Amino acid sequence: MKVIDETARVAFVDDAGKLIGEITFELQGTDTLVLNHTGVDPEYRGQGIAGQLMDLAVEKARREGKKILPMCSYAVRAFEKNPDYGDVLKK
Repeated sequence: MKVIDETARVAFVDDAGKLIGEITFELQGTDTLVLNHTGVDPEYRGQGIAGQLMDLAVEKARREGKKILPMCSYAVRAFEKNPDYGDVLKK
């Protein structure tokens, strides 16, 4: 798996470049990433891919000094379940 870290998403692709999963976001103002979609290819579900992507999104926010506003249902649940993400949660 290869990690893709772009301005508006973090994603995993396979060796052939096929999308495995992604979290997409929009920049709100100068300091907030609005997470609006989390998706994983059905072939890869149940393997912790979405959780790994969420970790990457949180790391990206920390690295860039931004906060995260979770809007998709997966991201909302991930922030509820993981207190370690609290430092980047937009309140």
